[in-house]
Amino acid sequence: MKIAFFSAKEYDKTFFNLANKQFGFEIQYHETHLGPHIVDLIKDVQAVCVFVNDKLTREVIEALSKKGVKIIALRCAGFNNVDLEAAKEFGITVCRVPSYSPEAVAEHAVAMLLTINRKTHKAYNRVREQNFSLDGLLGYNLNGKTVGVIGTGKIGHAFIKIMLGFGCKVLAYDVFPDDSLISNGVDYVTLEELLRQSDIISLHCPLTKENHYLINNKTLALMQNGVTLINTSRGGLINTEDIISALKSKKLAALCIDVYEQEEHLFFKDLSMEIIDDDKIQRLMSFPNVLLTAHQAFFTQEALTEIAQVTLDSISKLDKNCMEEHSKIILA
Repeated sequence: MKIAFFSAKEYDKTFFNLANKQFGFEIQYHETHLGPHIVDLIKDVQAVCVFVNDKLTREVIEALSKKGVKIIALRCAGFNNVDLEAAKEFGITVCRVPSYSPEAVAEHAVAMLLTINRKTHKAYNRVREQNFSLDGLLGYNLNGKTVGVIGTGKIGHAFIKIMLGFGCKVLAYDVFPDDSLISNGVDYVTLEELLRQSDIISLHCPLTKENHYLINNKTLALMQNGVTLINTSRGGLINTEDIISALKSKKLAALCIDVYEQEEHLFFKDLSMEIIDDDKIQRLMSFPNVLLTAHQAFFTQEALTEIAQVTLDSISKLDKNCMEEHSKIILA
Protein backbone atom coordinates (compact mmCIF):
# COMPACT_ATOMS: atom_id res chain seq x y z
CA MET A 1 0.00 0.00 0.00
CA LYS A 2 1.08 3.55 -0.76
CA ILE A 3 0.38 6.26 1.80
CA ALA A 4 0.68 10.00 1.16
CA PHE A 5 1.50 12.04 4.26
CA PHE A 6 0.61 15.72 4.40
CA SER A 7 1.82 18.48 6.73
CA ALA A 8 4.81 16.19 7.31
CA LYS A 9 7.72 17.47 9.36
CA GLU A 10 11.13 15.91 9.96
CA TYR A 11 9.98 14.46 13.28
CA ASP A 12 7.05 12.77 11.49
CA LYS A 13 9.49 11.13 9.08
CA THR A 14 11.71 9.98 11.95
CA PHE A 15 8.97 8.31 13.99
CA PHE A 16 6.91 6.95 11.09
CA ASN A 17 9.92 5.52 9.26
CA LEU A 18 10.89 3.72 12.45
CA ALA A 19 7.36 2.35 12.98
CA ASN A 20 7.04 1.43 9.28
CA LYS A 21 9.82 -1.17 9.55
CA GLN A 22 7.11 -3.45 10.93
CA PHE A 23 4.62 -2.76 8.12
CA GLY A 24 6.62 -2.05 4.98
CA PHE A 25 4.30 0.58 3.49
CA GLU A 26 5.48 2.85 0.69
CA ILE A 27 5.28 6.32 2.22
CA GLN A 28 5.33 9.64 0.37
CA TYR A 29 5.92 12.70 2.56
CA HIS A 30 4.57 16.12 1.60
CA GLU A 31 5.34 19.18 3.72
CA THR A 32 2.34 21.06 2.34
CA HIS A 33 -1.09 20.69 3.89
CA LEU A 34 -3.80 18.69 2.14
CA GLY A 35 -6.31 20.83 0.31
CA PRO A 36 -7.73 21.42 -3.18
CA HIS A 37 -4.38 22.85 -4.31
CA ILE A 38 -2.55 19.54 -3.94
CA VAL A 39 -5.09 16.81 -4.74
CA ASP A 40 -4.12 16.60 -8.42
CA LEU A 41 -0.60 15.52 -7.45
CA ILE A 42 -1.87 12.35 -5.73
CA LYS A 43 -1.32 9.27 -7.90
CA ASP A 44 -1.61 5.55 -7.15
CA VAL A 45 -2.20 6.22 -3.45
CA GLN A 46 -4.61 4.13 -1.39
CA ALA A 47 -4.39 6.11 1.86
CA VAL A 48 -3.65 9.65 2.99
CA CYS A 49 -2.38 10.55 6.43
CA VAL A 50 -3.21 14.04 7.69
CA PHE A 51 -2.78 16.25 10.73
CA VAL A 52 -4.86 18.81 12.62
CA ASN A 53 -4.66 21.66 10.10
CA ASP A 54 -5.32 19.70 6.92
CA LYS A 55 -8.77 20.55 5.60
CA LEU A 56 -10.68 17.56 4.28
CA THR A 57 -13.74 19.28 2.89
CA ARG A 58 -16.34 17.63 0.70
CA GLU A 59 -14.51 18.95 -2.36
CA VAL A 60 -11.22 17.39 -1.25
CA ILE A 61 -12.82 14.07 -0.24
CA GLU A 62 -14.65 13.76 -3.55
CA ALA A 63 -11.36 14.36 -5.37
CA LEU A 64 -9.60 11.77 -3.20
CA SER A 65 -12.32 9.26 -4.00
CA LYS A 66 -11.84 9.78 -7.73
CA LYS A 67 -8.13 9.18 -7.19
CA GLY A 68 -8.85 5.80 -5.61
CA VAL A 69 -8.08 6.74 -2.03
CA LYS A 70 -9.84 4.39 0.39
CA ILE A 71 -8.50 5.47 3.78
CA ILE A 72 -8.06 8.83 5.53
CA ALA A 73 -5.85 8.39 8.59
CA LEU A 74 -5.66 11.23 11.08
CA ARG A 75 -2.49 11.16 13.16
CA CYS A 76 -4.30 13.05 15.92
CA ALA A 77 -7.31 12.61 18.19
CA GLY A 78 -9.56 15.38 16.85
CA PHE A 79 -11.54 14.97 13.64
CA ASN A 80 -13.33 18.32 13.32
CA ASN A 81 -11.33 19.05 10.13
CA VAL A 82 -12.92 16.14 8.21
CA ASP A 83 -16.34 16.10 6.54
CA LEU A 84 -17.37 12.70 7.86
CA GLU A 85 -20.65 12.67 5.96
CA ALA A 86 -18.80 13.20 2.69
CA ALA A 87 -16.32 10.45 3.57
CA LYS A 88 -19.19 8.06 4.19
CA GLU A 89 -20.91 9.07 0.97
CA PHE A 90 -17.80 8.48 -1.12
CA GLY A 91 -16.87 5.21 0.57
CA ILE A 92 -13.70 6.40 2.32
CA THR A 93 -12.91 5.02 5.77
CA VAL A 94 -11.64 7.48 8.38
CA CYS A 95 -9.48 6.47 11.32
CA ARG A 96 -7.73 8.48 14.03
CA VAL A 97 -5.55 8.10 17.13
CA PRO A 98 -8.09 8.42 19.95
CA SER A 99 -5.44 8.10 22.65
CA TYR A 100 -1.73 8.80 22.38
CA SER A 101 -0.13 9.37 25.76
CA PRO A 102 -2.83 11.63 27.22
CA GLU A 103 -0.29 12.52 29.89
CA ALA A 104 1.70 14.45 27.27
CA VAL A 105 -1.08 17.00 26.74
CA ALA A 106 -2.13 17.05 30.40
CA GLU A 107 1.42 17.69 31.58
CA HIS A 108 1.86 20.51 29.06
CA ALA A 109 -1.32 22.15 30.36
CA VAL A 110 0.07 21.96 33.88
CA ALA A 111 3.45 23.29 32.72
CA MET A 112 1.72 26.30 31.16
CA LEU A 113 -0.29 26.91 34.32
CA LEU A 114 2.80 26.79 36.54
CA THR A 115 4.73 29.02 34.16
CA ILE A 116 2.11 31.75 33.89
CA ASN A 117 1.45 31.63 37.64
CA ARG A 118 5.03 31.64 38.96
CA LYS A 119 6.33 33.61 35.95
CA THR A 120 9.31 31.31 35.45
CA HIS A 121 9.65 32.41 31.81
CA LYS A 122 10.09 36.02 32.93
CA ALA A 123 12.42 35.04 35.78
CA TYR A 124 14.60 33.06 33.38
CA ASN A 125 15.08 36.06 31.11
CA ARG A 126 15.73 38.38 34.04
CA VAL A 127 18.45 36.25 35.58
CA ARG A 128 20.21 35.88 32.23
CA GLU A 129 20.48 39.67 32.23
CA GLN A 130 21.77 39.61 35.83
CA ASN A 131 18.52 41.03 37.17
CA PHE A 132 17.76 39.17 40.40
CA SER A 133 14.82 41.31 41.52
CA LEU A 134 11.60 39.54 42.52
CA ASP A 135 9.35 42.52 41.78
CA GLY A 136 6.50 41.53 39.47
CA LEU A 137 7.02 37.78 39.91
CA LEU A 138 4.46 37.17 42.64
CA GLY A 139 2.35 34.04 42.16
CA TYR A 140 -0.10 32.00 44.22
CA ASN A 141 -0.32 28.50 45.69
CA LEU A 142 -2.23 25.97 43.61
CA ASN A 143 -3.00 24.05 46.79
CA GLY A 144 -6.57 24.76 47.84
CA LYS A 145 -7.63 26.38 44.56
CA THR A 146 -10.76 25.28 42.71
CA VAL A 147 -9.97 23.92 39.26
CA GLY A 148 -12.73 23.44 36.70
CA VAL A 149 -12.13 20.84 34.00
CA ILE A 150 -14.37 20.82 30.93
CA GLY A 151 -14.09 17.40 29.32
CA THR A 152 -13.00 14.38 31.36
CA GLY A 153 -11.85 11.97 28.69
CA LYS A 154 -8.37 10.47 28.91
CA ILE A 155 -6.54 13.81 28.72
CA GLY A 156 -8.93 15.52 31.13
CA HIS A 157 -8.63 12.54 33.46
CA ALA A 158 -4.81 12.77 33.42
CA PHE A 159 -4.95 16.53 34.08
CA ILE A 160 -7.33 16.03 37.00
CA LYS A 161 -5.05 13.45 38.62
CA ILE A 162 -2.21 16.00 38.60
CA MET A 163 -4.41 18.76 40.00
CA LEU A 164 -5.61 16.49 42.80
CA GLY A 165 -1.96 15.84 43.58
CA PHE A 166 -1.46 19.58 44.05
CA GLY A 167 -4.25 19.57 46.62
CA CYS A 168 -6.80 21.35 44.42
CA LYS A 169 -10.56 21.00 44.62
CA VAL A 170 -11.68 19.77 41.20
CA LEU A 171 -15.03 20.48 39.55
CA ALA A 172 -15.80 18.70 36.27
CA TYR A 173 -18.26 18.97 33.44
CA ASP A 174 -18.83 16.23 30.87
CA VAL A 175 -21.87 14.62 29.30
CA PHE A 176 -20.37 11.26 30.31
CA PRO A 177 -19.17 11.44 33.95
CA ASP A 178 -16.24 9.23 34.97
CA ASP A 179 -17.14 7.17 38.05
CA SER A 180 -13.49 6.64 38.95
CA LEU A 181 -13.01 10.41 39.21
CA ILE A 182 -16.11 10.77 41.37
CA SER A 183 -14.73 8.15 43.75
CA ASN A 184 -11.53 10.23 44.00
CA GLY A 185 -13.44 13.30 45.14
CA VAL A 186 -14.15 15.08 41.84
CA ASP A 187 -17.50 16.88 41.76
CA TYR A 188 -19.43 16.84 38.50
CA VAL A 189 -21.49 20.01 38.19
CA THR A 190 -23.30 21.95 35.49
CA LEU A 191 -21.25 24.05 33.12
CA GLU A 192 -22.66 27.23 34.68
CA GLU A 193 -21.67 26.12 38.18
CA LEU A 194 -18.17 25.23 37.02
CA LEU A 195 -17.68 28.61 35.36
CA ARG A 196 -18.92 30.49 38.43
CA GLN A 197 -16.91 28.61 41.07
CA SER A 198 -13.54 27.92 39.43
CA ASP A 199 -10.31 29.83 40.02
CA ILE A 200 -8.71 27.97 37.10
CA ILE A 201 -10.51 26.50 34.08
CA SER A 202 -8.94 24.01 31.68
CA LEU A 203 -10.52 22.84 28.41
CA HIS A 204 -10.10 19.18 27.46
CA CYS A 205 -12.97 18.55 25.08
CA PRO A 206 -13.14 17.92 21.32
CA LEU A 207 -14.41 20.67 19.03
CA THR A 208 -17.94 20.07 17.76
CA LYS A 209 -20.63 22.17 16.13
CA GLU A 210 -22.37 22.37 19.50
CA ASN A 211 -19.42 23.72 21.51
CA HIS A 212 -17.83 25.98 18.90
CA TYR A 213 -16.95 29.22 20.72
CA LEU A 214 -17.78 27.62 24.06
CA ILE A 215 -15.82 30.45 25.64
CA ASN A 216 -17.50 33.69 24.60
CA ASN A 217 -18.78 36.91 26.16
CA LYS A 218 -21.73 35.11 27.71
CA THR A 219 -19.73 32.32 29.37
CA LEU A 220 -16.92 34.69 30.33
CA ALA A 221 -19.46 36.85 32.18
CA LEU A 222 -20.33 33.86 34.38
CA MET A 223 -16.72 33.48 35.55
CA GLN A 224 -15.37 35.16 38.63
CA ASN A 225 -12.92 38.01 38.14
CA GLY A 226 -9.28 36.97 38.01
CA VAL A 227 -9.78 33.47 36.59
CA THR A 228 -7.01 31.64 34.70
CA LEU A 229 -8.06 29.89 31.48
CA ILE A 230 -6.13 27.07 29.77
CA ASN A 231 -6.83 25.59 26.34
CA THR A 232 -4.82 22.68 24.97
CA SER A 233 -7.72 21.20 22.96
CA ARG A 234 -8.86 23.09 19.86
CA GLY A 235 -8.66 26.79 19.04
CA GLY A 236 -12.29 26.99 17.94
CA LEU A 237 -13.45 26.48 21.52
CA ILE A 238 -12.52 30.10 22.25
CA ASN A 239 -13.84 33.25 20.58
CA THR A 240 -10.61 35.20 20.22
CA GLU A 241 -12.22 38.65 20.03
CA ASP A 242 -14.18 37.97 23.22
CA ILE A 243 -11.12 36.65 25.04
CA ILE A 244 -9.15 39.78 24.10
CA SER A 245 -11.93 41.91 25.59
CA ALA A 246 -11.83 39.83 28.78
CA LEU A 247 -8.08 40.33 29.05
CA LYS A 248 -8.38 44.08 28.52
CA SER A 249 -11.07 44.36 31.20
CA LYS A 250 -8.99 42.17 33.57
CA LYS A 251 -11.78 39.62 33.77
CA LEU A 252 -9.07 37.07 33.07
CA ALA A 253 -5.96 37.08 35.24
CA ALA A 254 -4.14 34.85 32.76
CA LEU A 255 -4.61 32.91 29.54
CA CYS A 256 -2.64 29.84 28.46
CA ILE A 257 -3.29 28.55 24.94
CA ASP A 258 -1.53 25.87 22.93
CA VAL A 259 -4.11 26.16 20.14
CA TYR A 260 -5.57 29.04 18.15
CA GLU A 261 -8.61 29.22 15.90
CA GLN A 262 -6.58 30.47 12.90
CA GLU A 263 -3.48 28.41 13.64
CA GLU A 264 -3.32 26.69 10.25
CA HIS A 265 -1.86 29.89 8.83
CA LEU A 266 0.81 30.13 11.52
CA PHE A 267 1.69 27.05 13.52
CA PHE A 268 4.36 24.51 12.55
CA LYS A 269 6.15 27.15 10.47
CA ASP A 270 9.15 29.41 11.03
CA LEU A 271 7.79 32.91 10.45
CA SER A 272 10.54 34.72 12.33
CA MET A 273 11.50 36.69 9.22
CA GLU A 274 7.92 37.32 8.09
CA ILE A 275 5.36 40.01 8.84
CA ILE A 276 2.34 38.35 10.43
CA ASP A 277 -0.86 40.08 9.38
CA ASP A 278 -3.07 38.28 11.92
CA ASP A 279 -3.97 41.17 14.23
CA LYS A 280 -5.71 38.93 16.77
CA ILE A 281 -2.73 36.77 17.57
CA GLN A 282 -0.47 39.81 17.59
CA ARG A 283 -2.78 41.38 20.16
CA LEU A 284 -2.78 38.22 22.26
CA MET A 285 1.02 38.07 22.26
CA SER A 286 1.16 41.68 23.43
CA PHE A 287 -0.40 40.81 26.82
CA PRO A 288 2.09 40.05 29.60
CA ASN A 289 -0.39 37.60 31.16
CA VAL A 290 -0.84 35.46 28.04
CA LEU A 291 1.29 32.36 27.45
CA LEU A 292 1.06 30.94 23.95
CA THR A 293 2.71 27.81 22.57
CA ALA A 294 2.33 26.54 19.01
CA HIS A 295 0.38 23.27 19.33
CA GLN A 296 3.22 21.71 21.27
CA ALA A 297 1.32 19.79 23.93
CA PHE A 298 1.44 16.46 22.07
CA PHE A 299 5.15 16.76 21.32
CA THR A 300 6.84 14.07 23.41
CA GLN A 301 8.79 10.98 22.41
CA GLU A 302 6.16 8.71 23.93
CA ALA A 303 3.28 10.43 22.16
CA LEU A 304 4.95 10.48 18.73
CA THR A 305 5.91 6.83 19.06
CA GLU A 306 2.32 5.92 19.93
CA ILE A 307 0.87 8.08 17.14
CA ALA A 308 3.06 6.42 14.51
CA GLN A 309 2.39 2.89 15.75
CA VAL A 310 -1.39 3.28 16.12
CA THR A 311 -1.80 5.10 12.79
CA LEU A 312 0.08 2.52 10.73
CA ASP A 313 -1.55 -0.37 12.59
CA SER A 314 -5.00 1.07 11.83
CA ILE A 315 -4.14 1.48 8.16
CA SER A 316 -2.84 -2.09 8.05
CA LYS A 317 -6.02 -3.52 9.55
CA LEU A 318 -8.24 -1.42 7.28
CA ASP A 319 -6.19 -2.48 4.25
CA LYS A 320 -6.69 -6.16 5.14
CA ASN A 321 -10.43 -5.59 5.54
CA CYS A 322 -10.57 -3.93 2.13
CA MET A 323 -8.71 -6.87 0.58
CA GLU A 324 -11.08 -9.35 2.21
CA GLU A 325 -14.12 -7.44 0.97
CA HIS A 326 -12.59 -7.31 -2.52
CA SER A 327 -11.98 -11.06 -2.42
CA LYS A 328 -15.60 -11.69 -1.48
CA ILE A 329 -16.75 -9.60 -4.41
CA ILE A 330 -14.49 -11.50 -6.83
CA LEU A 331 -15.64 -14.88 -5.45
CA ALA A 332 -19.25 -13.81 -5.75
